[in-house]
Parts: sequence; C-alpha cells; structure tokens
Amino acid sequence: MTNSKQRIDELTKSLQEYNYQYYVMDNSLVSDFEFDTLLKELQALEEKFPEFASENSPTKRVGGDVTKKFEQVIHRYPMLSLSNSYSKEEIIDFETRIKKLTNDDIEYVCELKYDGVAIGIQYIDGKFYQAVTRGDGTKGENVSTNVKTIKSIPLKLRGDYPQDFEIRGEIFFPLKNFERLNKTRFENDEPLYANPRNTASGTLKSLDSSIAAERGLDCFLYGIYGENIEIDNHFDLVKKAGEWGFKIPKEETKYIKKTSNIDGILDFIDFWDVERKNLPFEIDGVVIKVNSYDNQNRLGYTAKSPRWAISYKFKTERVSTLLEKVTYQVGRTGAITPVANLTPVQLGGTTVKRASLHNADIIEKLEVREGDTVFVEKGGEIIPKIISVDIDKRPSDSKPFHYITNCPDCGSLLQRQEGEANHYCVNDTGCPVQITGRIQHYISRKAMNIDGLGTETIEVLFEQGLIKNPADLYELTFDQLIPIERMAEKSVNNMLAGIEASKQIPFEKVLFALGIRFVGDTVAKKLARHFVSIEAIMNADFETLIEVDEIGDRIAQSLIEYFGIHENVEMINRLKSHGLQFELAHNEDATDKLKGLVFVVSGVFDKFSRDELKKSIEDNGGKVSSSISGKTNYLVAGDNMGPAKLKKAEKLDVKIISETDFIALIG
Repeated sequence: MTNSKQRIDELTKSLQEYNYQYYVMDNSLVSDFEFDTLLKELQALEEKFPEFASENSPTKRVGGDVTKKFEQVIHRYPMLSLSNSYSKEEIIDFETRIKKLTNDDIEYVCELKYDGVAIGIQYIDGKFYQAVTRGDGTKGENVSTNVKTIKSIPLKLRGDYPQDFEIRGEIFFPLKNFERLNKTRFENDEPLYANPRNTASGTLKSLDSSIAAERGLDCFLYGIYGENIEIDNHFDLVKKAGEWGFKIPKEETKYIKKTSNIDGILDFIDFWDVERKNLPFEIDGVVIKVNSYDNQNRLGYTAKSPRWAISYKFKTERVSTLLEKVTYQVGRTGAITPVANLTPVQLGGTTVKRASLHNADIIEKLEVREGDTVFVEKGGEIIPKIISVDIDKRPSDSKPFHYITNCPDCGSLLQRQEGEANHYCVNDTGCPVQITGRIQHYISRKAMNIDGLGTETIEVLFEQGLIKNPADLYELTFDQLIPIERMAEKSVNNMLAGIEASKQIPFEKVLFALGIRFVGDTVAKKLARHFVSIEAIMNADFETLIEVDEIGDRIAQSLIEYFGIHENVEMINRLKSHGLQFELAHNEDATDKLKGLVFVVSGVFDKFSRDELKKSIEDNGGKVSSSISGKTNYLVAGDNMGPAKLKKAEKLDVKIISETDFIALIG
C-alpha cells in the first residue's frame, strides 16, 4: 500500500510537470501516448486507493464531475470593473491626472484587454483551492470544477509562492477551438454560437465539467492579491507569477509592456489596434495601469473602479445597411434559422449580403423589422450579425415583425420545445427540404461519398418522385433515370456504379451518413467501435449509451429518439437488405504499431488516396489530425503540399515523412 501511495505521488508530480511544460511553456517533454499511458495508470491507482488521490490530481483535467448548483462566494477583495475610454484624448487626460495626483515620475504597465470571462483563483499552500467568477463584483460563483479542466491553469504551484493568495485574469475561447466547435455544430445541423466570449461564459457555467474539458478554454493570469507579498510593483509581480507556474502575458510576445510616458502608451494602443487581427484569441482593447503598488494605494478607488487603471476599447468595425427581407432556412433536422437579407456592404474585407438572426428571441430583443436600417458587426470576426437598429431611419409605414408559425417549405405548424432556442418543423418524413437535406448529407464526401451524385441531382430525383430516403437510391434503375433531362447514358451508369460501390463503405461512415442529430463523424466512430453493430446501438438504453467515451446525455437521448421512430428502423432494414455495412468489419491487418502517434496528411500520393492513407493510420492504431500542433508526431507529405503546413511542421520540429517512409513505418 505504501508503494501505491508513492507511485500515485510520483505520477501526479510527473504529469503536473508535463502539463506545465506543454500548456504554459509550449515545450513537449513526452509523446501523447506516454502521457495518456501515465494518466490511465494514475486513474486506475486512484480508483483502487481513493484515500491517496489528491483533490488537485491531473485526472481532474478530463472533467466529468457534475455540479447541481454553483455556490455563491463573497470575494475577499472586491472584483471591480475598469473605467472605459474610447478616445486617445481620454487616455492623455488619465495620464495627466495621474501625474498631478502623485507629483511623481510614474511607470505604467500596458496589457491586452482579453475578451473573455474574469476569474479569481485562490491558492493555499501552493495548491488550487477555488475559482470564482466576477459576479456582481462583491460575490461570484464557484466554478472550480470547470476551471480545473483548463490545462494552462496550474493545480499545484512551483517555486517560492505565497502561502495564501488570489490570482486574477481572463478565461477565453481560443479562436481555433471556437471555430472547430462551430464546425461540428454546423455538421450536426445545430445553431452556431455567435462569439467566443459568450460561449466561454456559457461553458464555465456548464453543470457537466466534461463539456468544459473537451472545448479547450485557455487563460492568462496577471493580477495578484494577498498579504505579505514582498514585490512592490505590478510588472515584476506578473513576471514572478510566471515562475510559480502561471501562464502570464510576456514581454517577448508584446502582450505586456512597461513605459514611463504617454508616447509609450499610445504606441502600444496603435500597435495592437492593427495586430489584434493576427492574435489566436480575441481582445477588445488594452489596459493601462500604474505600476507601483504604493502609487496605486495613494490613488485609491471610486465606488466602481480603481483610479490607477483605465481601459481603452477599440472601435469594433461596424457598418449600416438596409435589411431588405427576412427569410428562413430549414435544416435537415427541421431547425428553422431566420436570415437577414441585406443590401450588400463591405465589412472586414468581405462583402456581407446576409446575417443570421439566430432565433425568434434575438429578433424580439433587437426589435428588428423588414425595411430597417441596421448596424452590422462581425461577431467574433467570424459570423456577421445585426447588433442594433437605426430607429431614426425607420420608414413611417413600418410594421412590427411577426415570426412565422408554419414551416416555409411544407406548411406544417412549427414547434418549440422548452429549453430550445429554435423553432422546429417536426414533419421530418414529409418536409421536402428535410428529406432532400438528409439524402444530400447521406451522399456527401465525409459520409457515403457517392460518385456521380450531387445535391442538385438529389433534388431532381426527389421532384421526379424517385426517392424519399437513402434506401430508395439502391432501387433506382437505368430505365428510370435515362428519361430525366440532362441525364446521359454515361452519367446514369456512373451514378449507378457509385451507388453500388457505396455498399462497401464501412459501418462508422454509414452510421454518420444516417444524419442522426448530434452524431458527427467522430461520435459515429466512437459508437461503431464500442458497439460493433447497428443492432447493439439500437438496443442500448440510456445508461449504456452514456458509458461510451464522449457520449453525453444529449447524444444518448437523440439516438433513443431516432431509433424509436418506425420509419427510421424500416429504412435501416431496407439498407441492410441492399447489402450496406451495419457491422464493424474485422480487420485482420489491424495493428497497434502506430498507437499513441498523431499524423497529419497533406498533398497528393501515388500508392494511396488521402482517405486510404488516413484509414491505414487508424487501422494501425494511430490518430489523424487535420492541423499541425505540438502534439503532432508525423506529417506525411505528398506532392503539392501546402507551404503553410510545411512551414509550421518545421517550426514545431514535427518529423516530415514521405509515403514510402510511412509504408516502412507500418511494415
């Protein structure tokens, strides 16, 4: 038992060091495989000997704890907001006022104003104690369970840290991770999130910490509060916090700067007003603080904010244009999305013609009407959105806007379930757009990838009454297709050959192709590999489903609802009768030679197609990633590979191999 405790302590210490090096110092000491192996060993030991498990164990990073309600916590030090300014004149006035009040040579610290969620984290004896949101400035919510999943936040400190202190900063959603989340939601026909900041806030308030863990939030920490802290200025204390293991803004990245005059402050503002577009996260301005704590204390506070600090907010690029008409899109799952059709206008280097209005609540909140002049921004630099209406320009004959009550495609009465933001058309077996949308998803490249079939052809076949669901594709004949306009003999034969070839597509892709809500390609792989056959998935109850890695309540409920519909089961039985793969094939060539290794595939190859190469990697236990990161072990490079990937691989010292090298790797 003593040996078990010793091993738990060793593993905890090692994994904490690997986490710190990778997420704070951008330095990979071990491979993903080695890290995961050690983490699994620690999890197993902690389950067997829970009395030896640390409350701040690295196993807490993966999430999974469920919080019923967030505890309210009173801040030991009030969490005040900064006063905002929108002009350089106000910054000049601030600096002049500071000089008059202190009669001293003043140093200032300039920092980025991260567009995220303010957080205060308390450490006692070098260990993570609790994390609390700003709330109303006097009290906030204890979100410790979710914050522990953020890998750049240390659970145990290093060096000569104070015995009891609080560090504050900003939790944010990296743009790459936010875009990946929205891409997944788009593929699953879910409403897209509007911007990273609100999504970060919602993620921190999630009751299931596994959601926070999988989304990949990040954090910069820079404000230290406590007793008996010997360093007398903000800039040096931030640097010291870096020695304790915190991810801090550093001089070399230009995220923080010390200056002694107004010119230095204005230079910092001008630099980041341009360069903010190149950051991997969002900022909405910069913050200027008096550096000396003695001077901060002399200057004091107003009721709402410190007198020794001010924020300068960048002007968000905004344009006005006419909202000509609101139309509605019907997704393949029946979700209704209102779309503002605009008079074309330039915004952020692109022409904007449409903006999502998201749902009925957003329209009501904006009080928007057709014919209004509206102000448009790019939410999160990604999705154009209407942020307000120019009431002064509203036409005299303007009429209040009424959200539709019936499906714009089939006329069915729309429904809105409790807790859902969107209205839905529930006529899934009779709504033409839903029917064609599901079949178009079925034939798409990431699903069945059927040659000779495109989205327009699907619409034509539906209009001709030849198809109503994917199973109908396998009963099409040459004689049915050849009379259709623009259907030549060669194109008909290609289409039928493509449909026939799709019978060999593996089970996990067939499962994804069915278009079950929330079941993207990654989830489909997880389900296929866990259950092996469609029958096992169909017969699984809620508890059995949520035991599968990455399968949460929503996915489990969606699966149960899908297989509870008679028409869906009947379609699957028809597909099975036509020879589709509904069972995971036993691959006799499968090995674990590449287990724990992450590959990126780029370019054109001689012996493999890219999909075949990716499948070979997975068949041999490896993982395929779409982008190069510090976790990538190999870049398999073919002809015509993009120069950006090559440059990034070289920068991160990722091993670059050819197709021949890969074949040698798998023997």
